[in-house]
Amino acid sequence: MTTKLPADYAERVYAGVLGKVIGVYLGRPFEGWSYDMIQQRLGDVEYYVHDKLNVPLIVTDDDISGTFTFLRSLADNHVKADISAREIGASWLNYIIENRSILWWGGLGNSTEHTAFIRLKNGIDAPTSGSAETNGQVVSEQIGAQIFIDGWAMVAPGDPDQAAKFAEAAARVSHDGEAVYGAIVIAVMESMAFVESDIQELINRALTYIPPGSVISRLIDDVRSWHARDDDWRATRELLEQHYGYDKYGGNCHMVPNHGLIMHSLLHGQDDFSETLAIINTCGWDTDCNSGNVGCLMGIKNGLAGIDAGLEKGCDWRSPVADRIYLPTAEGGRGISDCVFEAQQIINLGRTLAGEAAWQPKEDALFHFEFPGAVQGFTVTEGDGEVSNVSGSSLSGERCLKIFSKNAVLCGTPVFVPSKKEAKYFEDRGYALMACPRLYPGQTVQARVIAGPENSQSTIVSLYVRYYGEDDEVVTVNGEATHLDPAEDTLLRYQVPALTGPLFEVGLDIHPATGKADPATDCDPYTVVLLDYLSWRGEPDIRLTKPAHKGTMWRRAWVNAVDRFDSRVEPYRLIQDQGTGLLIQGCRSWQNYRVTADITPHLAKRAGIAARVQGLKRYYALLLAADNKLQLVRMLNKEVILAECNFSWQFGKTYELELSVNDSRVEGKVDGLSLLTHVDSNPDLGDGSVALVIDEGRTATHVVTVSPQ
Repeated sequence: MTTKLPADYAERVYAGVLGKVIGVYLGRPFEGWSYDMIQQRLGDVEYYVHDKLNVPLIVTDDDISGTFTFLRSLADNHVKADISAREIGASWLNYIIENRSILWWGGLGNSTEHTAFIRLKNGIDAPTSGSAETNGQVVSEQIGAQIFIDGWAMVAPGDPDQAAKFAEAAARVSHDGEAVYGAIVIAVMESMAFVESDIQELINRALTYIPPGSVISRLIDDVRSWHARDDDWRATRELLEQHYGYDKYGGNCHMVPNHGLIMHSLLHGQDDFSETLAIINTCGWDTDCNSGNVGCLMGIKNGLAGIDAGLEKGCDWRSPVADRIYLPTAEGGRGISDCVFEAQQIINLGRTLAGEAAWQPKEDALFHFEFPGAVQGFTVTEGDGEVSNVSGSSLSGERCLKIFSKNAVLCGTPVFVPSKKEAKYFEDRGYALMACPRLYPGQTVQARVIAGPENSQSTIVSLYVRYYGEDDEVVTVNGEATHLDPAEDTLLRYQVPALTGPLFEVGLDIHPATGKADPATDCDPYTVVLLDYLSWRGEPDIRLTKPAHKGTMWRRAWVNAVDRFDSRVEPYRLIQDQGTGLLIQGCRSWQNYRVTADITPHLAKRAGIAARVQGLKRYYALLLAADNKLQLVRMLNKEVILAECNFSWQFGKTYELELSVNDSRVEGKVDGLSLLTHVDSNPDLGDGSVALVIDEGRTATHVVTVSPQ
């Protein structure tokens, strides 16, 4: 595929991602409610209602997790324009942790995605895993194919043929029939929304990609006809419920009724982001799914200006969200994310497909603030201040983050679960907030800061990190303080020291100027600091074990993909009843390092450690194996033994295993002796986190260390 990208492609993708998460967060608190129930309890839903229902706004949700996770299969398969359903299905097994992440785990024949996952796990490849022949028509035609489809459209801007191919391949992993047609319609409309603004034209184009006699096609024709006769959206909603309501279609959440509501809201929404979201959410049924698709399409079509137009109605859609996203998967280092980061991944997939170089603002900084209004999770977490995105002041780009304060403030962004209470909330509601920290001891944080020219005197600025102590208390540590005169800029650097618990926040500690109010304006003194960018580099240098006291957040910093993780006796007692389990820590940015752990196998088929872990099916491992073998393996959906030797090991005996990865060289040591080495020419495992590995049995570990080469 070599399609010329729209000039504003990057910003429109960001608007689409932002629209998606706004839509999901808006509709999530009352998902599944009927129109009548919404009217009785909430009235018309014109803004966030989470506070009325005493739930958080930023949540873990399958609509967001699936959308931004399943698209990773495109990168994992070398950004192939002809990626297959089978290849996308393999990525499900890599990123999904059974019964814990991404999906609604409602059981075989009840949850469509769970049913498809079981098929995949049992060796039934996609598209058979999602077919009506395998799972029945009702199960295969539920809504999931549609809710996860947005990313596949955004990598194919203005190329509906490619978007339709991607959508069909992705949808058929878990769905069939009308569900696939609905997914294709949404994907084509979103792809065309980059180059076409008229809703009717988007619908016309999308209909050419599905059978004219399909239920979805007939449904769309009917909704358009009702809309043409009467511009009252409530009248159209009633007709839609009468002819295509939940009582007409089986299952928990069928595609057809909800697809009808999407078309209904787009036609009646008067091309207005806020009005369209108000209609789709007030109508009920699968509100977060429908609202997410609508928000994404409207974000792409009308851009950031369309979202920000809500401010005229008192709808500040962006500030409460602050770009924050939670993505609990087997890739733990991406569990805490933001709209800019996820948009950039999509943008660069689209650019690769179009034959263009990657977009890497400010030397590929993690936090670069280059989109209008983007704050990337940064908020004032302590003190009195405000953050905003401004243009014209960046030294290395077009925009930066403005921090306004009247006293000493901490302004930071989360890099791990932001509170113990929040972690418990999600765990109790089915979608656990599994994540690893994004930043670790040994890595060096770097930030470019500029003192506002309006400051009356020098400002003291330093980088800081916050972490959970041994009792889960919040501890703040600072780098070296720097005095900045007005309009002065500097580059701050801070190597994170050894900590006793997981790091969860990074940012700037600002001590503003003090002084009397300006008598001419009678205004209180204030300070402005501009954050041009913030990022970090290097490999970690960490020692991971159970703290001496009663903290539990250290345990949450491990992504648990074993049957049982027990820390009452040994810090890491792992039990796996069948197959292979991993206990994962770290990030995809880790490349060349050594991981060492004491391994005591108990009745285990295999036990050991892994490096460059990119999920459950992508890693290198050093394993004590059956028949007194030591194995160095590469797992890339299928396992390959790279090297093997005889090694007499015993149950109940402790061995120190070390796995070293340095460019293409992979080396395994036991008790300090180098026993296995392999130079691997496969380029797919160049980075990733670490893991403890257990294959059918029990193993114990006390300390895991990771250090640079």
